[in-house]
Amino acid sequence: MKHFFIFTACTVYSLKMVLALSIFMFTLLIVGLPVAFFLLRWKYTSEKQKNRNDKLKVAFFHPYCNAGGGGEKVLWVALQALQEQYPLAEFYIYTGDIEANPLEILFKVEKTLNVNISKNIRFIYVHRRKWIEAHMYPYFTLLGQSLGSVYLGFEALSKCNPDIFIDTTGCSFTLPLFKYIGGCKTGCYVHYPTITTDMLKRVQNRTAMYNNRPIIARSPVLSMGKLTYYRIFAWMYSWAGQCSDSTIVNSTFTQRHLNTLWNRPIQLVYPPCDVEHLKRIPRGKTQLDKIRILSLAQFRPEKDHPLQLQALYELREIISEELFSNITLVLCGSCRNSDDAIRVKDLKDLSKHLSLENNVEFKVNITYDELLSEFEKAYIGIHTMLDEHFGIGVVELMAAGLITIAHKSGGPLLDIIESSEGSRLGFLAITADEYAHTIRRILYLSEDEVNSIRERARASVDRFSTPKFKEEFLRVIEPLFK
Repeated sequence: MKHFFIFTACTVYSLKMVLALSIFMFTLLIVGLPVAFFLLRWKYTSEKQKNRNDKLKVAFFHPYCNAGGGGEKVLWVALQALQEQYPLAEFYIYTGDIEANPLEILFKVEKTLNVNISKNIRFIYVHRRKWIEAHMYPYFTLLGQSLGSVYLGFEALSKCNPDIFIDTTGCSFTLPLFKYIGGCKTGCYVHYPTITTDMLKRVQNRTAMYNNRPIIARSPVLSMGKLTYYRIFAWMYSWAGQCSDSTIVNSTFTQRHLNTLWNRPIQLVYPPCDVEHLKRIPRGKTQLDKIRILSLAQFRPEKDHPLQLQALYELREIISEELFSNITLVLCGSCRNSDDAIRVKDLKDLSKHLSLENNVEFKVNITYDELLSEFEKAYIGIHTMLDEHFGIGVVELMAAGLITIAHKSGGPLLDIIESSEGSRLGFLAITADEYAHTIRRILYLSEDEVNSIRERARASVDRFSTPKFKEEFLRVIEPLFK
């Protein structure tokens, strides 16, 4: 009986503890969070008012501004356009490239991206960038990176609270932070949705990919759990998107997905591509004794460089060894970090494993002048990313007069390459075998067929020019400056 009373007393005490804890958590949620929100908002907006001057402060959120890829091209050309349109404004960039000083960054922008930036720019260095990197989150990567972007965003906001905040990296969860806490007007240029309806379908269909591990794809229970997690995250992503006062996307592919997820006005502005001087590269008669296939993409997993090596391996099986010995696949791209460098080493190992080392060259972090030289020497362009959001590299390959093959999805399919006979601008493929047979077909095209495709492709890329981007970008972003 004594033990029964002790057990009853402990149970009642435990229930009281649980009830007290529940009341505390509920009070914290209902009272604490709103109080914290209003205190933070008061802190940052009052500081902004105290430090206000006559100049408008415009800040870009781009933690990898020194990476040298297509996303960075959008950042720098957009900044250039705003500097020309609003010369009295002050411009800032939040960057995590702490190892590079401002002069080094601007020098690289000029050398690798061919963009000259006015000195009216200040760099706000942030030190929490690692928290938005995928390797920090072995599980729940999307959620971890998004919350990490908020953590990084708080550091950025604490160092500079602008009047206008523009995200150009897809860190959409920074938008509510700067809008509601910082009191900023907000805008974003979205290259690729953080989550898409296609990703939901792949998890639902249990398709194994680089963002859906085989162990999850094989398990109905794990797939259901991941699908639930994706749906909750998609709702959170949609809420973050509502905090953008001006939303710009780079392609029809991205626009379709965000229209579904964000359900708000979204403007399509194609990214800037250096087409004018690329179109002036002379193209002589095709020489089958020296065929260079040019790949232009950052060394990131989604670019699927292994597919290019597999395609080259398959090509060897369907053409003569004599002709194959004249073919070189040239992989040009930038490395952002040590993970990308490891990726390049793995690709080199794969080329040796496939006995392709004599037919593959790697050009890592080359200058823009060196890239122009590769454009001049190449005959075929290749791009293999599934669901590429747009494909600046694809446009540049076409503008340079290369007969281009891209993945039959995303931007290349919807915006860039018309593949019907009679109006063909290039070719589309999916599997390594399809890429190989397409390359073989190109090798045996007549000179007239090559010239027809080349001329149509070069004429089509004017809609993606840098002047066109500047004009459209300024038109869409103008409401933020009123």
